[in-house]
Amino acid sequence: MNLKILLPFKVFAEKSGVSRIVSETSAGSFGLLPHRRDGVAALEPGILVYETAAEGEVFVAVDGGVLVKTGADVLVSVRRAMGGADLGQLRQAVEQEFLALDEHEQNVRSVLAKLETGFLRRFATFQHD
Repeated sequence: MNLKILLPFKVFAEKSGVSRIVSETSAGSFGLLPHRRDGVAALEPGILVYETAAEGEVFVAVDGGVLVKTGADVLVSVRRAMGGADLGQLRQAVEQEFLALDEHEQNVRSVLAKLETGFLRRFATFQHD
């Protein structure tokens, strides 16, 4: 298979000869082999594993995103990704950086929720008049 990991601003990795890919979804681990059917999966923050004959198993910490398999091509589009040899450090990076929302992001989400609620209330009032 051909694997391409895309970030919003660049191509993080582009590998050919990939024999298997394992990623994490909301339903659990999701594995791909070369002759598996085409499909799409929503990825959760976690560790993506791929294997090639030249490199062996490679671990990549990824933020939430989408995996698309079409024929022999697999595209993984994520917000952030980090490579590394130490699986423990990558797991820690996922927990600290990808899963924890910082205070600013939580505040922004709270304000947006309030704006949406206010808009929907006014819209409902407008439709009843």
